[in-house]
Amino acid sequence: MQRDKRKDKIIQKLQSAGSPVSASALAREFGVSRQIVVGDIAILRAEGYDITATPRGYVLPLNQEAASIYQIACKHNRAEILEELNAIVDCGGTVLDVTVDHPIYGELVGNLHISNRIEAREFVDRVKESKAPPLSLLTDGIHLHAIICRDEATLELIKEKLRSIGILFE
Repeated sequence: MQRDKRKDKIIQKLQSAGSPVSASALAREFGVSRQIVVGDIAILRAEGYDITATPRGYVLPLNQEAASIYQIACKHNRAEILEELNAIVDCGGTVLDVTVDHPIYGELVGNLHISNRIEAREFVDRVKESKAPPLSLLTDGIHLHAIICRDEATLELIKEKLRSIGILFE
């Protein structure tokens, strides 16, 4: 398959996918190497496509007309990551990213795109397996999440749940 046709197919796949799509999955589908797909994604980004790389694959931005993005501040330890993520997704939110304010490097952002309990569990399992510290541990557990949800009522529900389990940082 020629590069231009493959790039069109990649965009179509990302637009129709309900979750992140890995470079490996795209490579299998198109019969090319993972590195070819990574190169195609780089070219698409250079052409102006707003493709985000998450730990589970590539995504295009969510439809912002149907929902809004909000920031919430949280504080917890490593053992409470799953409880935090589950609280957000159970109340109707999607965790887009995590941001910490590092004293030397400034703002550090990690893309997450977690929208259900399965994705939350997979993320926590990857953190455990990698033995890499989560970003929030760099700042004594204090961090921000960009979350997407339907409306402010949903945001308030999420905040109330996080407050009730002692994770909302106010």
